Amino acid sequence: MNRSKKMTSVMATAALLIGIQTSQAAQNEQPNIVLVMADDMGYGDMGIAGHPYVKTPNIDRLAREGTTFTDFYVNSAVCAPSRVAFLCGQFPARQNVHSIYSIARTNRERGVPDFLDPDILTVADVLADAGYVTEHIGKWHICGRAGGPPPGEYGFDSWLVSNPPHLAALAYQERMENSAYPVSESSRWMVNDAIEFMNRNRGSEKPFFINLCFLAPHSPLKPTPEELAVYADLHANPEEFPSWMREYASDAKDLTAQMKVYCATMTGMDQQIGRLLEYLDENELSENTLVIFTSDNGPEDYHVGNSINAGVGSPGELRGRKRSAYLGGMRVPCIVRWPGIAPAGKESPAVWSGVEFLPTMAAVAGAALPADVNVDGENCIDALKGSATGRRKPLFWEWKFRIFGNQDYKPPQVCMLDGKWWAGWQPDGGRVELHDISADPQQRVNLNLKFPKVAEEMARTLKAWKAGIPERYDPPSESSERAAE
Repeated sequence: MNRSKKMTSVMATAALLIGIQTSQAAQNEQPNIVLVMADDMGYGDMGIAGHPYVKTPNIDRLAREGTTFTDFYVNSAVCAPSRVAFLCGQFPARQNVHSIYSIARTNRERGVPDFLDPDILTVADVLADAGYVTEHIGKWHICGRAGGPPPGEYGFDSWLVSNPPHLAALAYQERMENSAYPVSESSRWMVNDAIEFMNRNRGSEKPFFINLCFLAPHSPLKPTPEELAVYADLHANPEEFPSWMREYASDAKDLTAQMKVYCATMTGMDQQIGRLLEYLDENELSENTLVIFTSDNGPEDYHVGNSINAGVGSPGELRGRKRSAYLGGMRVPCIVRWPGIAPAGKESPAVWSGVEFLPTMAAVAGAALPADVNVDGENCIDALKGSATGRRKPLFWEWKFRIFGNQDYKPPQVCMLDGKWWAGWQPDGGRVELHDISADPQQRVNLNLKFPKVAEEMARTLKAWKAGIPERYDPPSESSERAAE
C-alpha cells in the first residue's frame, strides 16, 4: 500500500479537527525533527548519568540544553521490535515481532514474520503527509537478512541503509568492506550523510525528519587508535559501579581492557553527535529543530558471542540487560532538546516510551491521526513541554526467548509497568513478581506476598493483555498465496 492510500483516512479526519488547523505547526512553524538512536547503549552510559569513565561531552551538552527523561522506556529489549514500536506506535507483540528479523526459516520457527507489514501506518507516513521531507540513515532492521521492503515502503522519501546487507546502500557496503574500524567509522559516515541531506534540503521550505540510527556501541567493537588514546590511562574498578553492574563487572574477563574499547567507541559516537549539533548551530537550524537522543534497548551481555567488549555497557543500578524486561533492559537514555519549548537543563520524571513517538511527533507536526488507526502510544507532547505527566496507561512487554549470563536477569515472560508498580507473570501460572520501582529501582525485593491484591490484579491484567495479542505469526501457505493472487 502506498503512502496516499495509507493516509486517506487521515485526510478525512483532519477536516474535523479544528484545533489542529489553528496550531502553530499547521501555520508552517513545524520544527525539524531528528531522532538519534544509539544501538545497545545502557541507561548509565553517559557522563551525566554518573558513569565513572565514559566521556560524552556532546550528549551532556544536549542534556544541559534540553530535558533528560529519567523514566523513558523502549517496548522491547532487543533492536528489531523496539524499532518497530518507534515506527508504528504499537507494542511489537501486536505485529508478532518478539525477536530480531533473521532468515525466513528462523523467523517462522519463532513465530515472527520476515518483515514488518509495509501497509502499517508509520511516523514517516504521518510526517510526510504533514509536509515533511523524510530520511532514514543507518541501521534499519525492520526486516531480516533474507528480504523485505526498503524504508520507502514505510514512508521515507530517501534512505541510506547500513544494514541488513540486502538493503545496504552501495556506499555503505563499500565503506564497511574497506574499513578496519567499521562500527566506529560508521558514526562519522552517518553524520556526514545527515549533513549532506540537510544541505540538499536547505533550499526547500519543507521541514525535515531524519531517522539517524547509529551502529555504536553494538558488537563487534574495534575503535580507532585515536579513540582508544583517550582512555590510555583508564584502570577500571568494579567498585566504582552501583548495584547489579558492580557484581556483573566483577566477573568480567578483563574489565579494564573491555571498558577501554567500549568507552572509546562511545566517545567516538559522541564526537559525531557534536558535529551534528555544530552543523545545526552554524546553519541557524538549532532553534527550530527538535533533537531526540535515545537507545534501542539496554546494554549487551559479554556472555554473547563477540560481545566481550560491547558487553560492558552499564544499566546503572538497574537489574537486567539486553533481552530482559527488568528495568535494565527497558529503561534507556532519553534527552529531548527543543529550544524554547523543552525546558533546558531539567530532569523529568514523566513516563513515556517508544510507542509514544508516533502520536507525539504527529502532535509536534500538527498532524491528525485517523480514528481507525490502532496505536498503543499516547500523545506526550505536554511532557516535552515540561509537564511531569506523561503516559497514563500501563506499558506491556513480552520476551519468550533466552537470557544470557546471570539468570537473575530473566523475568517472567509477560511484564508490565503501571505507576510505581512493575509486575511480571508467567503464563503457566507458576511465577508472579511485583516490584515497587519508586522504592526499589534495583528490583531486588519481590512484594507479591506483601501486596497480594496488587499482585493478583496486575497478573489478571497481564493475562488479559496476553490473550489479546496474536500467539504467533503463521505465514500463508504457497497454495493460499496462489489462491489470493
